[in-house]
Amino acid sequence: MKDILSDAELTEIESRANRASRGPWRSYVEGRDHTSGSGFIMTGPEEMRGQDIELAGASVADQDFIAGARQDIPALVNEVRRLRDLLRVA
Repeated sequence: MKDILSDAELTEIESRANRASRGPWRSYVEGRDHTSGSGFIMTGPEEMRGQDIELAGASVADQDFIAGARQDIPALVNEVRRLRDLLRVA
């Protein structure tokens, strides 16, 4: 396994995140977050909702992870870039 994430790989990750449906994404699990219907991932802000994402075969943890990734990946990319900039200055 490779240890270093190249700038090109980081840009590819960011590009995939930018092409995904608008965030934030929120995981709704039947019985935990609502009481009727199946689990789904709500996309977009409340006032401009996008299409819901429905998953087959995913665990609750999987669904929560996927929904969280929409916010987590851009934050992580930004943090990696911020830290790299600090290292370049040092």
